[in-house]
Amino acid sequence: MKKFTYILLGLTTLIFSADLSAQRKLSEATITYDIVINTGDQKPQGADLLDGATSVVYLKGNSSRSEMVSSLGIQATVVDGKFGNITVLKEYGEQKYMIKMTPVEWKQSNKKYEGITFKYENETKIIQGYTCQKAVGTLADGTTFTVYFTKDLVPVNKDFQYLNKNLPGLAMQYEATMGTMMVTYTVSNINFNPVLQSKFELPKSGYRVMTYEESKGNGN
Repeated sequence: MKKFTYILLGLTTLIFSADLSAQRKLSEATITYDIVINTGDQKPQGADLLDGATSVVYLKGNSSRSEMVSSLGIQATVVDGKFGNITVLKEYGEQKYMIKMTPVEWKQSNKKYEGITFKYENETKIIQGYTCQKAVGTLADGTTFTVYFTKDLVPVNKDFQYLNKNLPGLAMQYEATMGTMMVTYTVSNINFNPVLQSKFELPKSGYRVMTYEESKGNGN
């Protein structure tokens, strides 16, 4: 009986170790998401402006930079891993804005995503070679969205994706609202090469610097 107990403990340890080895702490990577507009009743020309848009996320420790690139322009969100401050850069033609936020203001700007609950489904799909589990998120206002995530990649810093920060893994495909449109983000590539520190450096000039309160007043 004692020998059987040792064998059972050994098998449990082996299984647990195998599960841990399958997981990868995602501390440095470049993740590219393709964006698809779910037009529904939206006007086609509105969706055309975002046709072919991508979102690229650069992760390095607790720092991150998320860039959405479309025909409209570029919008980047830079999270300072040292102090937790957030800077949003918007480039639309000749118009360039730099909006600086404190961690408190960042949380306020994402208020609608606070208190999200996830219901995990027994449904999976393979995305870029990773097995992804389906989850349905419910916002405080009752709005729901679908996300597929993998437990094989666990981001060290989850502030880059506020909507999915409470998931036990990396969101590989998820729905989100962009203005009045519903869009779907799907990972098309993950590069584990080192990310240059320069990606998190802010421009010294050429931008109109605004506070979070000023940006709200100007509709930006």
